[in-house]
Amino acid sequence: MARSIIPVLLAASLQAANVVATPPNIPSNAVAQTQLDALTVASAGSSSGYSRDLFPHWISQGNSCDTRDLVLVRDGTGVTTGTGCSISGGSWYSPYDGATWTQASDVDIDHVVPLANAWRSGASGWTTDEREAFANDLDNPQLIAVTDNVNQQKGDSGPEEWIPSRTAYHCTYGKMWVAVKYTYGLTVTSAEKSALEGLLDAC
Repeated sequence: MARSIIPVLLAASLQAANVVATPPNIPSNAVAQTQLDALTVASAGSSSGYSRDLFPHWISQGNSCDTRDLVLVRDGTGVTTGTGCSISGGSWYSPYDGATWTQASDVDIDHVVPLANAWRSGASGWTTDEREAFANDLDNPQLIAVTDNVNQQKGDSGPEEWIPSRTAYHCTYGKMWVAVKYTYGLTVTSAEKSALEGLLDAC
């Protein structure tokens, strides 16, 4: 599991310079298409009862780090830390819009498949532990450091409503979204599937 390799991940990331990191386990084009074809198409479920608090996130990952810290370290360049796991320096390139930031406060950690979207597509029936695992998933392409206001613009939108402004990232974004939905057995709407097919066509 990810937690067992955290000290190694942190040390290696802090020592490396100019590392261009990406979320793990992004599928190949062919695998993403196979996964998309396997997804169940269904109408979006109700948002009734949804709360972000039902998806405990940025949990402790050991070594004085939480999930957000580890994604900032993974996705940044020249990241340094102060006391504990507080981020004291580095830069972050946001693949959604092509902006580079040197303050961690300008960066959000995006849930590629937003928590509310997951709720409407199957997570409403999960246990709290299952939702916590989803919200802090460091093993699949579900978390990525991006410009904060871009993440806020995205909100809980699916790809039928919002995609990154950088067309060069459309293929990767589509593959990440498909992989997460497939891994967690979440459904897609017909409009969402059509949008994902368009994104994979860009590969």
